[in-house]
Amino acid sequence: MPDSLTDSSFPITERNRVRRSHPRGSYDKAAVYAVLDAAPLCHVGYVIDGAPYVTPTIHWRHENRLYWHGSSASRFLRASEAMPVCLTVSLMDGYVLARSAFNHSVNYRSVMAFGTAHLIDDAAEAEAALRAFTDGLFPGRWETLRPMTAQELKATSVLWMEIDEASVKCRSGAPGDAVERDVPVWAGVIPMRTQLAAAEAAPELPPDCALPESLAALIASGRLR
Repeated sequence: MPDSLTDSSFPITERNRVRRSHPRGSYDKAAVYAVLDAAPLCHVGYVIDGAPYVTPTIHWRHENRLYWHGSSASRFLRASEAMPVCLTVSLMDGYVLARSAFNHSVNYRSVMAFGTAHLIDDAAEAEAALRAFTDGLFPGRWETLRPMTAQELKATSVLWMEIDEASVKCRSGAPGDAVERDVPVWAGVIPMRTQLAAAEAAPELPPDCALPESLAALIASGRLR
């Protein structure tokens, strides 16, 4: 397998090969990482006792490694140690309305990544990963928080996988039925955006505990990650 940190593309295999609409697919690592980093949520799929399961969770990336976390009591997380997994993300960017129902579509970005799940069993390493996760979403917030207790850390499982294979698939732009321009039906794109909204303080928060400027700036920026 190519070196994941130096080669620019993932290998094309039977698992990650884009089989439909080939021009929309890519194995370029930068393109894969961009979608993984933009998506606020992932789904992790695996097989336990012969049955398929898919769980939604928040993920984060460091170089070619993906992380996710959950409750240590989760049988799914415990069972997925050293197990092949498929992690996917999807972003909807808009509805594409054409002159016929057949040509309607959506603008989207999606990634399918494959690897082997590993459970972090070192408490210090798990805490460092959780810190990277928190500060990745809200820069500098970890230092402002009450420190995690040993029990809280014990109750949290952190897993990671090296991305062995991956592909990205995207669609953007106008409807693909320009040849039907004479049909008197409105056609175009209705954009779809997910963004942060105004912060809502906890009911018991003291009046003099203001929203940190860093969070206000994050909300104003409109970015999710």
